[in-house]
Amino acid sequence: MIDDKSLDLILRAGRTHNVFLDKPVSDGQLRQIHEIMKWGPTSQNSQPCRVVFVRTKEGKEKLKPALSPGNLDKTMAAPVTAIVAYDSRFYEHLPRTFPHNPAAKDNYIGAGKEEAALRTAFRNGTLQGAYLMIAARAIGLDVGAMSGFNNAVVDQAFFPDGRFKSNFLCNIGYGDHGKLFNQNPRFDFEDVCTFA
Repeated sequence: MIDDKSLDLILRAGRTHNVFLDKPVSDGQLRQIHEIMKWGPTSQNSQPCRVVFVRTKEGKEKLKPALSPGNLDKTMAAPVTAIVAYDSRFYEHLPRTFPHNPAAKDNYIGAGKEEAALRTAFRNGTLQGAYLMIAARAIGLDVGAMSGFNNAVVDQAFFPDGRFKSNFLCNIGYGDHGKLFNQNPRFDFEDVCTFA
């Protein structure tokens, strides 16, 4: 089992940051995040998550019209904003990522299978987005995930061919720990868990 310090870093003491220090995040760090997150499990090793790391002035301006007022300033100031998306045609890659079952893609291709494909892409892309946040924290960065934005505007700006679909945004950088809100309560085991 990993030690308490590591558990605190990735989850227990990890906080949602709204204010980041003016300190850059390197290409190497973003590659390191991917190198860690890619090992998280997904259904049939589907790996539908696609990420755009927005960090240039031009990229932020392209993202700006999609942001809700409450997320605008913090996103424009964050060193990196990850657009966590999913590939709606992830199954085309299954012969490569799930090679022991070349017929796996057939579960998602054809009439009546569109809903299963969409559910699989969204569910597993969301899982991988969570792995991304844990990976960022594991290498010493802070994150602030957001759903306050217009998906259609993001998709038109960044994924105009319609294949990839935005899921959520996540600011990444070195958080200003002096500007954190108090940590909100969490449910106890008895509140949310049962045995069967």
